[in-house]
Amino acid sequence: MPFGQLVIGPPGSGKTTYCHGMQQFLNALGRKTVIVNLDPANENTPYTSAVNIEDLITLQDAMDAHDLGPNGGMVYCIEYLEKNMQWLEDQLQPFVADEYYFIFDCPGQVELYTHNEAVRTVMRRLEKADFRLACVHLVDASYCTEAAKFISVLLLSLTTMLMLELPHVNVLSKIDLLPQLGELDFNLEYYTAVMDLDYLLFHLNEREPSARFGELNKVMCGLIEDFSLVGFSTLCISDKQSVATLLKEVDKANGYIFGALTEGNEEIMLAADSTDMLEDARQAQARYGVLKDGGSVQPSSTESRLSSMIDKLKIVEHDSEH
Repeated sequence: MPFGQLVIGPPGSGKTTYCHGMQQFLNALGRKTVIVNLDPANENTPYTSAVNIEDLITLQDAMDAHDLGPNGGMVYCIEYLEKNMQWLEDQLQPFVADEYYFIFDCPGQVELYTHNEAVRTVMRRLEKADFRLACVHLVDASYCTEAAKFISVLLLSLTTMLMLELPHVNVLSKIDLLPQLGELDFNLEYYTAVMDLDYLLFHLNEREPSARFGELNKVMCGLIEDFSLVGFSTLCISDKQSVATLLKEVDKANGYIFGALTEGNEEIMLAADSTDMLEDARQAQARYGVLKDGGSVQPSSTESRLSSMIDKLKIVEHDSEH
């Protein structure tokens, strides 16, 4: 059965860079991987896509034919793909037969994942074709620097999880750039584990312009806590250790560690089985200088087990453009 990742996130969250880096990492591990570009506005990508939606429809053609703007044209392209799923399945079939792993690079328009059903329909069709997918939702770690922005990210992540109904791994990307943006109100693990939002509510109501919406802020925080679904992993795409740690989470989410034990992947399964998200957040704090108190964290046993696998791997350099 084919396994893969559906990579989504707002514009600028690093989706294309992530897809390129993850493909390099997986290929270096011996896991045959291809990228499927589902973003018709994705030009000049650093990777070569095995399947490209532009072979079916281009954004410019949709805009010209129906007098649409960029956002309307994007929605039209994805809805056109929804109605032509047989084309996509035919394009994927040769790689399915050769047991490739799939990375789907998706558009950045958030409305496609919050209230438009086209992407969900496409994923349902792939699931019926026996694909085992996990959604990797990237958001820029800079949103942690302001309470109002972080609450908006939580609401976006929660809405997307409920809309797509896929196993989800929410990711704070570009975590290595976070120290350049100033000190966080709390340690990084507070944000990754989405701990008691009453503390964040204080900053919303006392320090920021959103204070006049105090009751609304309280209701939104209560809604997020009532669902208790959202948490985050961290990612620096140029750090092989960070990529390996995230891969553990993704492999558990889509079931790869349980259903695809090919040569070279047994150690990943063993390491993924011992994942501790709070420990991973603490390690990321120490590695990228995000700790509030300037303290240090010793390498975990999980990190030590992975290090021997990844020291010689080549990974794409961080690209802030994507």
